[in-house]
Amino acid sequence: MAQANTWEAWVVLTERPMRPENPSRQHRLRGRLGDRQIGGRVLAQWQYEVTSGGRIWYCPDEQRRVVWVVAATPSHPKATD
Repeated sequence: MAQANTWEAWVVLTERPMRPENPSRQHRLRGRLGDRQIGGRVLAQWQYEVTSGGRIWYCPDEQRRVVWVVAATPSHPKATD
């Protein structure tokens, strides 16, 4: 199950990192987690739910046409509690 979900996450992050088809699985983080500084620039921070606990946090950089993966964990991140 996780292998197929991981493949789907890769497709989503490479093809449509800011256009969620499933908002319960992919959404922008809120509050203090909503932005992250990368390379001196502030980017929106998103989350993709790979499994019931596994998460990928990423920041799409439209200017550079890059998606920065900033965290990937098999368990629910404590920072969102």
